[in-house]
Amino acid sequence: MTRVKGGIVSKNRRRKVLKRAKGYFGSKHRLYKTAQEQLFHSGAYSFNDRKKRANDFRKLWITRINAACRNNDIVYSKFIAGLKKADVEINRKMLSELAICAPEEFTKLVKLAKDALEGKAAKVEKEEKPAKEETEKPKRTRAKKEETAE
Repeated sequence: MTRVKGGIVSKNRRRKVLKRAKGYFGSKHRLYKTAQEQLFHSGAYSFNDRKKRANDFRKLWITRINAACRNNDIVYSKFIAGLKKADVEINRKMLSELAICAPEEFTKLVKLAKDALEGKAAKVEKEEKPAKEETEKPKRTRAKKEETAE
C-alpha cells in the first residue's frame, strides 16, 4: 500500500492556528509550536478573566449601593441586613440601578430596611406563584408497540 501524506490537511490546520495567533509578540505568531502553546494559554486566561469580570461588576454595584445608602444615613451592611429581615429579595445589580435611576424608590427601600432593623415593619408579603397543575400524559405501553410490530 502506498503512503498517504496529509499535507493539505496539516497545512490548513497549522495555518488556522497561525491565523488565530496574529498580533502575538515574537515567535508566538510566527512558529506553529509556540503559537499553539500561546493559544492554549490565551484561552485559559480569557476564561478566567470572564469569571473575574463578574466579581468586578459585583464590586461596582456594591460601591454604588453603599454611596446611595450613605446619602440616606445608613451603612451598606445594615441596609442589606434590613432588606433580608424585611424579606425583600432583590439583587445588587437591580439595587444599584435603582440607586442611580430612581433615587426616590431606593429611599423607600432604605426606609423599609431601617424599619425592619428596628422591628417596626411587618414583613412584605411575597407573591406566591401558582403551582403548576400536573397534567397527566398518556403513558406509552409496550402493548401498543407490539401491535404495530405484528
